[in-house]
Amino acid sequence: MSKKKFLAIYAKSFNWAGAFLPKEIYEDCSSLYNFCRSVDDIADCDDKLSVKVQKMNNFIDSFNSKNCDDEIIRDMKRLIIKYNISDKIIFDLFDGVKTDLVERLELLSEKEIFLYSYRVAGTVGLMMAKILRVNDRAALLGSIDLGIAMQLTNISRDVIEDKMSNRFYIKSSFSDLKNTIGIADKFYDNAFFSIRAIPLRMRFAIVVARRVYRRIGYKVLRCGDFETYEKSGRIYVRNFEKIFETILSLFDLLKLSLAKRSANTTAQYHRLINEDIDYNARF
Repeated sequence: MSKKKFLAIYAKSFNWAGAFLPKEIYEDCSSLYNFCRSVDDIADCDDKLSVKVQKMNNFIDSFNSKNCDDEIIRDMKRLIIKYNISDKIIFDLFDGVKTDLVERLELLSEKEIFLYSYRVAGTVGLMMAKILRVNDRAALLGSIDLGIAMQLTNISRDVIEDKMSNRFYIKSSFSDLKNTIGIADKFYDNAFFSIRAIPLRMRFAIVVARRVYRRIGYKVLRCGDFETYEKSGRIYVRNFEKIFETILSLFDLLKLSLAKRSANTTAQYHRLINEDIDYNARF
């Protein structure tokens, strides 16, 4: 389901890539995952919509409370202080989750899909960057790019599942799948150079994560047509494929050390997001 964003949708791949992170950083990233997963589960559970809405309101009230007894929220507040994470990012995430708390969701405009993808995944990429000690503005934008890229990949993978949940992020056609994956590739490409701002000992994990998750989109495209895609079942990256992508990531590290910043391929999409979101207030 598309509500499993970035770390949540990406848990298995993250655990694979997380092996290359220092222990303390990995544990803090896991705490971020736990928090995001808790929010995701509210929207994805089988409760009635009214119950989900109440659960979401209760979770936000607990987050706002100074004396919260929820361990996951307390741990997230520890991260907020430790890494200077703006509360605005958290509330952007909440807004993204609340987007799904409707009987039927249909994103009709380009702006809606990019704003949604920022809220539910770009926010998590931004918080991850904070944990990885990234401070450069261009690199923080790159972390949003990577989160959005993963979300667009996820949307493309889960069209059939989302349709069953009355969620229509894109149209049910192979041309729309190809277009969405093509745009995701622009975000993946734009995020690449920004990885250089991540401290060296943590850089490889993100290079691996980017390459492994991007492969899902390529596997969707290999279906060739929508009928084959419908029959393919859950598309995921197998362990031997992860090993192969990890090996290729070594070459990405070399390429990254030599790369020059290319033209910004996602500026037009960020302008749409910035009509509602002030990145500067989040950085």
